[in-house]
Amino acid sequence: MNERKITLSYGSGGSLTHQLIRDIFVKHLNNEILSQMNDSAVFELDGRLAFTTDSYVVNPIFFPGGDIGKLAVNGTVNDLAMVGAEPLYVSLGVIIEEGLTIDELEKIIISVKESAEDAGVKIITGDTKVVEKGKADKIFINTSGIGVIPKGIDIRGDNAKPGEVVILSGTIGDHGIAILSARKDLSFFADVKSDTAPLNKLVKSIIEVVPDISVLRDPTRGGLATTLNEIAQASNVGIEIHESEIPIKDSVKSACELLGLDPLYIANEGKLVAIVPEDKVDLAIETMHNSPYGKDAKIIGKVTREHPGKVILVTRLGSRRILDMLSGDPLPRIC
Repeated sequence: MNERKITLSYGSGGSLTHQLIRDIFVKHLNNEILSQMNDSAVFELDGRLAFTTDSYVVNPIFFPGGDIGKLAVNGTVNDLAMVGAEPLYVSLGVIIEEGLTIDELEKIIISVKESAEDAGVKIITGDTKVVEKGKADKIFINTSGIGVIPKGIDIRGDNAKPGEVVILSGTIGDHGIAILSARKDLSFFADVKSDTAPLNKLVKSIIEVVPDISVLRDPTRGGLATTLNEIAQASNVGIEIHESEIPIKDSVKSACELLGLDPLYIANEGKLVAIVPEDKVDLAIETMHNSPYGKDAKIIGKVTREHPGKVILVTRLGSRRILDMLSGDPLPRIC
């Protein structure tokens, strides 16, 4: 069977480029703004805006629980949600390596469509480039997103206050281990699936009951430990967490033990850290437990005045140690 593959002609701007855009991108992503096919998307927004951009070079492009398309949409949606914004529109820039099959590309774009529908956002503009074989790794994706922040919401990484409580929305390490499992020499971890998911609806429900939430962050590259260090340093507070309260799947624990990795530094793509006032913790936890993306949420620690700028881990044995920020990159190309 001869598979149709992307050639440099698909990036020439000629008939094949238009065919590719029409038969793959517009076919699956069409909406009233994208269909205008202008050089810029034109739309109206009211209120405070949030804008974010990110690039995705994950290897491999298909992995247990998702693919690069799903990851790109969810990642951008989540970055907007972490400042309390309601994500609305996303752009899609695609760099395709010569030789990628048309079927693979369409599978990714269908995943983009499904992820956008799940999050309630629209892909309204984009760009496609084709590069020579060896100049990319099958496909790279850049997504930018824009959303509106509701009035009265002030969620920032430098907003944590002593006495507030740290909540984690679910198990950690799933995404990083899923990426490793998809690489040829580590296929025996194939039962671990990526947690990539859109968190905007979960965030919206939390804000409805805890509008004065201080911090939201998604612990992606660098994992939970690095994210908490970023918050502690930005807010000039201490953060104390309890190892026994951090939810980790047994399969992820086993993989980390075998590979000599610490799950606290493994990437996640569908989890969040919420820092909330102590008197609102029950409301926040109850709300999170009602969402499929927060059903395993747990209180894992608190914000303190002591040791500002540092994260302290209380071990299962009751001892305490400083939990540093990630040094180096044990899991390259995880997003």
